[in-house]
Amino acid sequence: MSGSIAQGTSQTHGNTHILHFLVRLPKPMEGVWPAVATPEGLSGWCTAVEFLQPRLDGAVALRGLGSGRVTAWDVDRVAEYSFEGGGRIRFHLERDGAAASVLRFTREFQGEEESEAQWRVRFEQLIGMLGSV
Repeated sequence: MSGSIAQGTSQTHGNTHILHFLVRLPKPMEGVWPAVATPEGLSGWCTAVEFLQPRLDGAVALRGLGSGRVTAWDVDRVAEYSFEGGGRIRFHLERDGAAASVLRFTREFQGEEESEAQWRVRFEQLIGMLGSV
């Protein structure tokens, strides 16, 4: 399996935008978890990590996305980072057979700085990174 990115969906509520993606990944959940829950993993495909305390209510700062707290943490399944001033990203992993997984991704943000296309590029980088390991 090489991975795939389903068409993203977008919702707008006032000044709040919510993007959802379903990404099929060529690794089992345990192999994907470090890519969404460690500074090295996130820096490899998403954005530079200034700091990340990998636990519920830990501090997090992701370049270009913000700083805040870890608001959901279920090892190997769910990592959610909520940022000061609004906004969050949520990574929810599910099994897809024995050798693959599905990432259900949510990005909530204010303003117009981000786009579905920017996240699609990031997910292509994630798939490439996981396929080469």
